[in-house]
Amino acid sequence: MRFAKLIILGALALGTAAQAHMPYLLPTMFDVGKGDHVTVTSSFGEDAFVPEIGMKDAPFHFIRPDGTQGEVGKPTYLRDLTIFEADLSAEGTYRLTTGQRLGRMGKMYQAGGQWIIAGEDGAPPAGARTVDVQSTTLAEAYVTRGAPSAGALKPIGTALEVQPLTHPAEIASGSDAQFRLLFDGKPLANTEVTLFRAAGNYDGKKIAATARSDAQGNFTLRPADAGLYLILVRHRTEAPAGSAAPYRSYTYTLAFDAA
Repeated sequence: MRFAKLIILGALALGTAAQAHMPYLLPTMFDVGKGDHVTVTSSFGEDAFVPEIGMKDAPFHFIRPDGTQGEVGKPTYLRDLTIFEADLSAEGTYRLTTGQRLGRMGKMYQAGGQWIIAGEDGAPPAGARTVDVQSTTLAEAYVTRGAPSAGALKPIGTALEVQPLTHPAEIASGSDAQFRLLFDGKPLANTEVTLFRAAGNYDGKKIAATARSDAQGNFTLRPADAGLYLILVRHRTEAPAGSAAPYRSYTYTLAFDAA
C-alpha cells in the first residue's frame, strides 16, 4: 500500500514572506488495497500538509467509481484540522473532495495585468482601484480500492478544477504526469501551476516544480522523488451573477502520492 504521511509538526522557518493559506485534503492512504474505508484530514496552511486552520463549512463528499456522489461520515472539527471517514463499498478509484467552499471577503487590485489580493500579496499602491472579492476553495485527492478506474476522474464542469490525464494511481517519480486545467468545464490557458512536495517542509525545498497551462489547458509535472505532493492553482475572475462579491479568487489543490 502507498501511505501518505500525516504531517502535524510545523514547517521549518525560512525567513521568507508568508504566502496565502492553501487548502488541502489528505487521505491516510491513496491505495487502500482491499480496505473498505479511508480516513481523511483537511485544513488550511501556509505550507503543504501542515495544518493551521481546520476546514469548516465545507460540503465534504466523494465521487464513486461509477460517477455517483456519496456522503462522508460526520466530520470531527478540531481547531487545526478536520477529520472524517469515507466508506469505499466498491472497487475502483474514488474522488475525495471538500466541495466548493466560499470563504472570506476581501479586496484586490490590478497590477501588471494581474489581480493582486490586498494584504496577502502586498499593500495596494497609492491610487490603485480596489474591488470586492470572495475566496473560493476546492481541495481534492483520489484513492483507489483494488484496480484503478476512470469514472471518478471526469470533470465536474464548474469553477476551477484539475483533471488528471495520467491516472493518479499511476503517477511515478521521475516520470511525466499529465493534467488538464479547467474553469467552468473549459480549458484554462496560460495559468501558473505550482507543485509542492511534503518533504520540502523538512529540507527547505518546498516547491518541486512550476508549470503553465497551454492553449488546451494541459500541463505536465514530473515529481523527482517518491513521496507526497500537492498541486496548487489560483485563478481570479468575475463572480457568477448574484454572488456576494463581483469577483472571486479561486484556489484549487490536488494531493497525490508518487511511487
